Amino acid sequence: MKQIAAIPYENGQVFGHYGKTQAFLIATIETGKLVNRAVVPTQGKGHGELAGFLKEHGVTVCLCGGMGEGAYQTLTAQGITVIRGVSGSAEAVLESYAAGQIADDPEAVCTHHHDQGEGHSCSCGKHS
Repeated sequence: MKQIAAIPYENGQVFGHYGKTQAFLIATIETGKLVNRAVVPTQGKGHGELAGFLKEHGVTVCLCGGMGEGAYQTLTAQGITVIRGVSGSAEAVLESYAAGQIADDPEAVCTHHHDQGEGHSCSCGKHS
């Protein structure tokens, strides 16, 4: 089964805030193996535009740290599976996902409001 996975990406790591990522690491997974990968800039797209961006790139699964309920609903409505609660090396996350070792963490939901400014905290614990 072929999947195309995307991870919010920065400096080799899973970027903790899906809606503010500047790039995604997008990889094709076939029969449990990564067959190719590329860092794809979001071209300044944010929050509401990202589901369409990922759909345009053929993404079938998005792996991320925390994600707000609105983004989660938007992605799933586009037919994109969401796996929340990942962190660390983006490459290692992809390898673990391809091997069937990662499942969604529904507790990794970001519930803060994005108009709070810098320095606010988020109850998901995945970013600040």
